[in-house]
Amino acid sequence: MYDVMAIGNALVDHEYVLSDAALEETELTKGNMTLAGIEEQQQLLAYFKLAEIEPSKQAGGGSAANTMFTFASLGGKPFYACRVGDDDQGAFYLRDLHEAGVATSDKSIHADGVTGSCVVAVTEDGERTMQTYLGTSSEIAADNVDFDALTQADWLYIEGYLAMSESIQPAMTQLRQQAGIHNAKIAVSFADPAVVKFAKDGLLNMLGNKVAVIFCNSEEAKLFTDKKQVKAAARALLEYCQIAVVTDGANGAVIAHQPNDEAEVEVHDVATPAVANVIDTNGAGDNYAGAFLYALSQQYSLPECGRLASEISAQVIQQFGPRLASQDYRDIAQRVLSA
Repeated sequence: MYDVMAIGNALVDHEYVLSDAALEETELTKGNMTLAGIEEQQQLLAYFKLAEIEPSKQAGGGSAANTMFTFASLGGKPFYACRVGDDDQGAFYLRDLHEAGVATSDKSIHADGVTGSCVVAVTEDGERTMQTYLGTSSEIAADNVDFDALTQADWLYIEGYLAMSESIQPAMTQLRQQAGIHNAKIAVSFADPAVVKFAKDGLLNMLGNKVAVIFCNSEEAKLFTDKKQVKAAARALLEYCQIAVVTDGANGAVIAHQPNDEAEVEVHDVATPAVANVIDTNGAGDNYAGAFLYALSQQYSLPECGRLASEISAQVIQQFGPRLASQDYRDIAQRVLSA
C-alpha cells in the first residue's frame, strides 16, 4: 500500500555556483529550465571548466523525485516511476531514493539507456537556472510505469516537466483513467515557467477534466491563467482543480480551495519564514509540494499543510542542493505540526 504514486524525469543534478555575468555567457534564461542535447551540455561543462567554475555538488534530482524524497522523509510511503539507464548514474540515482524510503520498479531501468543529467547554475542571489539533458528519460513511456502501484495508492502525483514529453502522453491518459477507477486523487505540479510557456497543451492533458491539487509558483500561475495578480490567478486555477497552491517566494503562498462547483471559494494566505541568506532555490518548489501533500494525506488543514511546506522550503534554500537530511524533515514537522 502506498500513500502516493509519482511519475517524473529522473535526473542526476550537477550544481555550479557562478556570477550573473558568467550565467549571461551561457545564454541560458535565468530562473528557467532549458532542454539540451548531449553535445550542448558538454559545451556548457567545457565552458565551466575553461572559466574554472568547479561543481559544488552532485545529487539525485528530478522534480517529482525531490517531492517524493520529501514525502518519504516525513514518514509517508511513496512509489516513483521514471526511466534511468543501466549505468552508474542510474544505480546511484535509484539507490539514493531507496535509502530515503521511496519505492521504485525494475521497469524504470532501460538496458541501453544513458541516465539524464541536469546542470544547475546557482547565482549569487540564490536563483537556480537549469540546463537538462534528459538522456533515456526523454523516451519514458508506458513500459516504464508500474500501473499496479497506482491500484494501491491514494494519490497520483504528476510532474509538469513531462508535459514536454510526447512519448509519455498515452501513459498519462491511462494513469488518469486508472486513478479515476481506483478513486486516487491527482496532484499536478507545473514545475517551471518554461513548461507553461512551451507545453501548455501537455499540461492541459495532465489536468483532464479536473484534478484535486495544482502546485505552481506565481510566475507559472500568472502565465497559465493570464491574470496579473497572484490571488486572481489562484482563483482562476480552480477551473482546473479543487485546491490551487501558488507559492510566491518571500511573499508567502496563496491556497485557493473550492471542493465543488457550488461551494464558496476559500482563500488562505500562508506567510514564508524570514530567511536572511538565500543560498540556492533549487528544489524549493519540489519540497513545498512534497511537504504539503504529506500533511494533506495525513488530514491536516490547508493552512497547516502550507505552514509545514513553507518551513521546509525555507530550510532548503539555505543550503546547496535540493534535499535536506531525512532527520531534518522530521524535526521540522514535529515542531510545526505539534504547535
